Amino acid sequence: MMSAGEQPVLSRDPASLPGELPRGADLPGDHDPLAEGVLMAHQADWLADLSDLKAAAKGRRTGITYAEALDSAMTAASARSAGGQNVFYIGDTKDKGREYIGYVAHFARVVSRELASIEEFLFEDVRDDGSSKMISAYRVRFASGFRVEALSSRPENIRGLQGTVVIDEAAFHQDVRGVLDAVNALLIWGGKIRVISSHNGVLNPFNELIREAEAGKIPFSVHHIPFGMAVANGLYRRVCLMTGKTWSPEAEAAWEGRIRAAYGARTSAMRQELDAIPADAVGAALTRVQIEAATLANVPIGRLTMPDEAKSESPERRSARSREWCEQHLAPVLKGLPKTLRHVAGQDFARTGDVSAIIILSIEPDTARVTRLVVEMRNVPFDQQREILFYILERLPRFSGIKLDATGNGAYLAEVTAQKFGGLVEEVKLSREWYAKNGTPYVDAIAGQMMGLPADEDIITDHQALQFVDRGIIKVPDGHRLKGTDGEFRHGDTAIAGMLAYAASRDVHHEYAYTPATPQSAAADGDDDDDEGGGFVMRTLRRIRGAL
Repeated sequence: MMSAGEQPVLSRDPASLPGELPRGADLPGDHDPLAEGVLMAHQADWLADLSDLKAAAKGRRTGITYAEALDSAMTAASARSAGGQNVFYIGDTKDKGREYIGYVAHFARVVSRELASIEEFLFEDVRDDGSSKMISAYRVRFASGFRVEALSSRPENIRGLQGTVVIDEAAFHQDVRGVLDAVNALLIWGGKIRVISSHNGVLNPFNELIREAEAGKIPFSVHHIPFGMAVANGLYRRVCLMTGKTWSPEAEAAWEGRIRAAYGARTSAMRQELDAIPADAVGAALTRVQIEAATLANVPIGRLTMPDEAKSESPERRSARSREWCEQHLAPVLKGLPKTLRHVAGQDFARTGDVSAIIILSIEPDTARVTRLVVEMRNVPFDQQREILFYILERLPRFSGIKLDATGNGAYLAEVTAQKFGGLVEEVKLSREWYAKNGTPYVDAIAGQMMGLPADEDIITDHQALQFVDRGIIKVPDGHRLKGTDGEFRHGDTAIAGMLAYAASRDVHHEYAYTPATPQSAAADGDDDDDEGGGFVMRTLRRIRGAL
């Protein structure tokens, strides 16, 4: 029986499908995946893992898709009482779907002894708004009443699929985050999720999923399957069996060596595609190594999240909240800032969703910029953000300027700050032209270790999000979202705030009638207190630069 909305096209034997069915149709007729010695150890481990949520970070052609196709065939061939259910395979290309369904059809014949044929049909994908589109798909039906379907592109409404969903090469789907978020709804009705992929950069949501699973934040069982593991488990032996070559340890080493040598100088690509080690994002303006080399320990970071009910409180109560937080978390830091150094600030504004970030920099005697304070606010009402920002700026020694994100909702805070602090404030409409002028100097300062950043995972990840986009402009790509260590989404917020603060530090503001807070003679006597001339932070930055 066809499901509602399905339109049959034709039923064909695999050999008659247009073009070649890669690998799935090329298996010998008597190929038995359950015969002794056929499955490699990592494939057997994958099949033995009965977790509802499984993820595999793999090297290319390590055989996990083959193993999952075997599991799909056995699942669909089983009765409901034995755990049988429908299986939906979602690859990143149409060819992947054809390959997968070819495996399933073969396993149906060999393992479950069913005369399965491959049907090509149109799958009606009904979206949440009631509209629909037709997706080309392949299907194998089983006597159990269940089926395995390979969809040629990602359906909009994955939530409508009930059963086991296999997402292959997940890191290369157009909307990786949307796919991963949508399939979770399947668990409500007893579905299972298998996410299989090689890596596509450290900032890809697939790598984020792997990291969250390893940290115990989400209940995925994770399998790491690098190419070297597959070789050690007998991959080349199986290649020899398929091609008629004679296996030997020397031939195996030479074969693996040739595959790795084919990448040439692209070692990061080789490690990513073969060794399942995610590479820095293509187009990344800074590598993680560069960012970490410019980090400093013990930079104060104040993080404030207000509950939703705070916006409904009286103005007096909200002000008391922000004032108490400032006195507890910011006052000691601001009091200890070096009095002889100029300080600047930058803020990337957000009201809900992302972080509203403030970065305070000092300009050191050798012109290096050092982050002295970071403030991150989530779900903080407009007025309380104003109160916190003013609290900081009123206490900055030698306050020399601030640039604020005046795009969208940030325009209010930028405007009232300019009204209070006058010419020291610039209201910035973040644009292509602004990033073109300020992006390169900022990343160059970090790469040259003339900009000291906090040694904090979220702030490092924010700066990894800076990429070359739009003909070389450096910015955080629109739509970029990653979860921070608190499980909430970020949009490279502190990187944008840092760029704004660094731009403020490059502006020249004249100072009039300035009197040092500390006599010059004290500095000349070699006073090394932390609040004099940069002190501890400055020495640390110099030590980092000297060690590299």
